[in-house]
Amino acid sequence: MDHVAAPLSALTEMPEPQQVYAADGTRLATYTWGDPDAPVVVAVHGFASNARDNWVLTGWVRDLTHAGYRVLALDQRGHGLSEKPHEASAYGIRTLATDVESVMDTYLVDDAFYVGYSLGARVGWEVVRDLPHRIGRAVLGGVPDGVPLARLDLGQVRAFLADGTPVTDRTTQNYIALTERVSGNDLRSLLALAEGMRSSGTVDPDPTDAPARPILFATGSKDAIIEGSRALASAAPQGRFFEIPERNHFNAPGSRAFREAALDFFAEV
Repeated sequence: MDHVAAPLSALTEMPEPQQVYAADGTRLATYTWGDPDAPVVVAVHGFASNARDNWVLTGWVRDLTHAGYRVLALDQRGHGLSEKPHEASAYGIRTLATDVESVMDTYLVDDAFYVGYSLGARVGWEVVRDLPHRIGRAVLGGVPDGVPLARLDLGQVRAFLADGTPVTDRTTQNYIALTERVSGNDLRSLLALAEGMRSSGTVDPDPTDAPARPILFATGSKDAIIEGSRALASAAPQGRFFEIPERNHFNAPGSRAFREAALDFFAEV
């Protein structure tokens, strides 16, 4: 029988989301792909993205499942089909890390690999440090070495939401464009997330308290945060660094070289 390639829609369709309740009662949309008995990779997306945009459309779920893994992903609070609080108090790096632990607990996942990008990588720094007995190794892509979203001009975003005042800061323009690109995003909840990162006392990753598990740090060669990410890799006891060729912060997740480096790293076990 001739092999018939799967239609493009089959490669990008999403399973029905399963709701998980976080410790504070926030509803989180979660998704799984692959053999239920296969080794698990927990995937956590970046700011203004979601599981589909970050991991399905870029080929990560396809490649991970083909390599024999089960993928467990979530829409972080404030994103995708998860609940979107508008209060800054609902967000904070510790809250986001605890959300990942709640998802793993609900799915009875005691041992997993972790892959996160941008905000999801910063959350992953916390998760791997907190749960070394449950996260065997991790890939942290585009991880900021400071407070996430610190370069976002919150005042300009508030003015834009209030009366449409044009945003002039280029970095903030890029984040707003990213927010508008992904269907279902709510700029007010993402503003609350950025405010929560700052008001909750979120601090820079502490190189003196880096996660001890093997970690592959990967950042685009055209990403402004590359040297900070490289420094975190040097600080981690079992860290290594992969420079994603010819990619910036926003298009790095789609890099085939990035996916291949991650798969090779996981396959070392």
